[in-house]
Amino acid sequence: MHDKDEICRKIIEIYPDIGQCGIDVTVDYDKQKKVWVVDLKKDNHELKHFLELGDADACMENKQCVSLGLEIAQLKKNILGDQY
Repeated sequence: MHDKDEICRKIIEIYPDIGQCGIDVTVDYDKQKKVWVVDLKKDNHELKHFLELGDADACMENKQCVSLGLEIAQLKKNILGDQY
């Protein structure tokens, strides 16, 4: 299993605009639910994404991060909507 720092670095590598727009990314493992919890924050916006172990492995192997990408896109849309 990967560690939270590896997953966080991979998310920022795959979605470099996260860092550019200043979204804080934290990753923690929920032992009870056996999922990675990806917490994205920017200003008063926050989004928690639950990343299954298999999905995390696929992300780490450069195969796909589709569900996480959709969540990130939604958060960015919410943030940009507040700027107008």
